[in-house]
Amino acid sequence: MTAIYSFHGGIHPEEHKTESSSSPIQTAPLPRFLILPVSQHIGAPAKPVVCVGQRVLKGERIAHADGPLSTAVHASSSGYVTAIEPHLIAHPSGLSDTCIIIETDGHDEALPASSHPNWRSYELGELLELIRDQGIAGLGGAGFPSAYKLNNDNIQTLIINGAECEPYITADDRLMRERSELLEQGIAILQHITGASEVLIAIEDNKPEAIEAVRAACEHQDWTVVTIPTKYPSGGEKQLIELLTGQQVPGGGIPADLGIVCQNVATAAAIAQAVIEGQPLISRITTLTGGCVANKGNYEVRLGTPIEYLLKHSGYSLEQSQKVIMGGPLMGFTLPSLDVPVVKTTSCILAPSKTELASEACTQACIRCGHCAEVCPASLLPQQLYWYAKSQNHEQLKAHNLADCIECGACAYVCPSALPLVQFYRAAKAEIKEKSIEQRQAEIAKNRFEARQARLERDATEREATRAARKAEAKTKAKQDSRYADETDPVQAAIERAKAKKARLQQSGEANSVSNTLEELKAKLERAKFGLEHAHASGKEEKVLTALAASVGRLESLLASEQAKQAQAQESSE
Repeated sequence: MTAIYSFHGGIHPEEHKTESSSSPIQTAPLPRFLILPVSQHIGAPAKPVVCVGQRVLKGERIAHADGPLSTAVHASSSGYVTAIEPHLIAHPSGLSDTCIIIETDGHDEALPASSHPNWRSYELGELLELIRDQGIAGLGGAGFPSAYKLNNDNIQTLIINGAECEPYITADDRLMRERSELLEQGIAILQHITGASEVLIAIEDNKPEAIEAVRAACEHQDWTVVTIPTKYPSGGEKQLIELLTGQQVPGGGIPADLGIVCQNVATAAAIAQAVIEGQPLISRITTLTGGCVANKGNYEVRLGTPIEYLLKHSGYSLEQSQKVIMGGPLMGFTLPSLDVPVVKTTSCILAPSKTELASEACTQACIRCGHCAEVCPASLLPQQLYWYAKSQNHEQLKAHNLADCIECGACAYVCPSALPLVQFYRAAKAEIKEKSIEQRQAEIAKNRFEARQARLERDATEREATRAARKAEAKTKAKQDSRYADETDPVQAAIERAKAKKARLQQSGEANSVSNTLEELKAKLERAKFGLEHAHASGKEEKVLTALAASVGRLESLLASEQAKQAQAQESSE
């Protein structure tokens, strides 16, 4: 017999489960349009791999997992992609997100399934990749990607969560009753992946039929079906671990730090369908209940089905409804519009009457009664968190461990002033997360700026070093040039010799020309002298003799001048 421990706080609200748990699971009709958000899980959104106008088949992947902390999205039925655009989604923020909208063709034609009956022979990495590609995320509430959560080799205990502690919700109860064999197969796969030596299946004692069905299906397995007392929020991961093991997950830690991993029963069944039958996550069991719903019960609903279409099918009375809640009355949130779709984490659609749940208009000032601290399962101080959240004192919120709040709503349930405490905590968490993202982005920008400055300084230093090196090289070269300035350059010497030779040849030519001129003058002078002597001998007139004598003098003078030029040219050539 497994020991049962306890955890701090907790409440016992009215269950309101019999209204929807008495009838078998029904199949919801196929809508005309399917609205499939690419982000139906915690982590990176999936990336669309289809285009507008493309025909897709049931089970076909329309968005692939973008990284390890992500899961794929598949078409819930056959049809045509009419848009890939922002659309209002089911989220407390009331914001839009990227959605793939498919107009169904009514044929519901499915992609051929690829089953894996011999999954025990697969490598663990192959199984984890298969689970991620089949779009499996936690169906218990948070939507954490299952493949990422299971990728841990230090697990000793596997806890299967079938507590389903929140009022009104009975989806897991009916699943355990009707699909216990599928659940058993999923648990076997989970144990094979984690290598856990101990498997604990926790079910609250207000579900006797489910307990018997699971025990019968798992009787040949060495697993333990543990009946835990009905107490909210015993289905919280940390609270369930403390109930079954007596250990507390440390603040800021995860169950894997204790060698424990938790999986919801619906998640285990979805893993069995994905691995053994080859069917991706395209539908889930959702509870439709509340005073304004005529046909209360649990429905197998295609992911992407508009909430309004589903409510109309279940006999929803709009005139009586005060609001529609996705999830339970404690952890759920009011839908901003009925045009939002069913997603992987939609465990319940609650449409209460105006008298069924307390109205938020009755809130009053805090009277500091302390009831919230008494019931807080995380042992926090909700009153102090409320004041700090209201004043946006983020430092004090961190100091008082706001991150450990599981948003179970127990504090708001017992508050006599009907304060919406959880809404304040959610808003504060969102603000802290946004500030953290801004700070991280600022830090990244700062690091990039500092890296750029360092790079610029490094480049400037390198340029300066290059300039200095070139300057030193030029200086060294100048010194070498001055050292060899007086030495004869062979090339220059050859040029000078060529010039000198050319000059000598020119001078030689001029000298030859002068010599020829002198010879001619000498010959003319001899002829002139001979003519003068012949004139004297012949007794020529004085006038003729004078002219001949003058001609001889001019020739002698010209000859003397030419001889002087020749002597000067010889001196310059020497």
